[in-house]
Amino acid sequence: MNVDRVSPTAEGHDLFDLVRELAAKEVAPRASGDEAAGRFPREVFRLLGASGLLGLPYLEELGGSGQPYEVYLQVVEELAGAWLAVGLGVSVHTLSCFPLAAYGSEGQRAEHLPTLLGGESLGAYCLSEPQSGSDAAALTTRATSLDGGYSIDGVKAWTTHGGVADFYTVMARTDEGISCFHVPAGVSGLSFGASERKMGMRSSPTAQVRFDGVRVPSEALVGESGQGFRIALAALDGGRLGIAACAVGLAQAAFETATAYAKERQQFGSRIADFQGVGFLLADMATQIAAARALYLDAARLRDAGRPYGTKAAMAKLFATDMCMKVTTDAVQVLGGYGYVEDFPAERYMREAKVLQIVEGTNQIQRLVISRALTKG
Repeated sequence: MNVDRVSPTAEGHDLFDLVRELAAKEVAPRASGDEAAGRFPREVFRLLGASGLLGLPYLEELGGSGQPYEVYLQVVEELAGAWLAVGLGVSVHTLSCFPLAAYGSEGQRAEHLPTLLGGESLGAYCLSEPQSGSDAAALTTRATSLDGGYSIDGVKAWTTHGGVADFYTVMARTDEGISCFHVPAGVSGLSFGASERKMGMRSSPTAQVRFDGVRVPSEALVGESGQGFRIALAALDGGRLGIAACAVGLAQAAFETATAYAKERQQFGSRIADFQGVGFLLADMATQIAAARALYLDAARLRDAGRPYGTKAAMAKLFATDMCMKVTTDAVQVLGGYGYVEDFPAERYMREAKVLQIVEGTNQIQRLVISRALTKG
């Protein structure tokens, strides 16, 4: 994408060059065909892992790359601009690794994180349930304590990478409250529903994850028993910034498609880009994208500095995803009839944008988070 990236480290700029090359050569060319076929690009994630891109914000001694969140999010933006399913997939994987990295024991980190952050294993995050979406505290999946471990029963819904992930970060109710568990794929009693038939992001499977007496050892508990809801909320703050970055990347791709078309398309003897009605649309699109990017980077810098950033993360997610929906809609309008057909990617961008207003907490929930922060005390 035609974006000037910013990094507090020299390594970050080298990383951006690598990501641009991978996105242009290995990611973007596959997007249209795999989306049409509903084909999950597992090998793309293996390539990203081998390139060191699936553990960017985590410490090197844990198997990550030790990059600031500010750098990591711009990588997510670049990947999402090439193919949203990949950018969002990286964000989901990072979200899934967070509980172990932030709350896991030294033994758990040593055992699991090198593989997880090195990209050999792809993660999924199991919080939402069929009757518990925005009200995550109402979840009913239960982990019953047994000799030497737990037995997990329940159903998780709307799970990105459901059925294709190598591990699942699962929030379940225990006697002490909601707790967090690391569950590898392939264990007995773990099954999956059919992949949801979605408006967009068809190459990224979203499915129910079903737990029917899934036995896990006591070492599968991440953090303390009853600490899971706190872990989940902390993970979602970072995840919301990932979605904001995805939204900016998708909007940037739509903007560049619309701009290129407007500069080539001739009507009434002039480029349509020279007509005020189109030129002003492009100007508004560029301005809104820049504002959203600045907002998520500001929140990322707070996180990197160890300062509270949850409210800013909610603002970034809210603003960036609403912006993305508008920008992708306007991109279709710039292309006119061509924007409505699959010959150009504009219609796909518009379909994909909608989900970003829903995942990691709907934008109505973001407004609730923000308003409560403003009026508490």
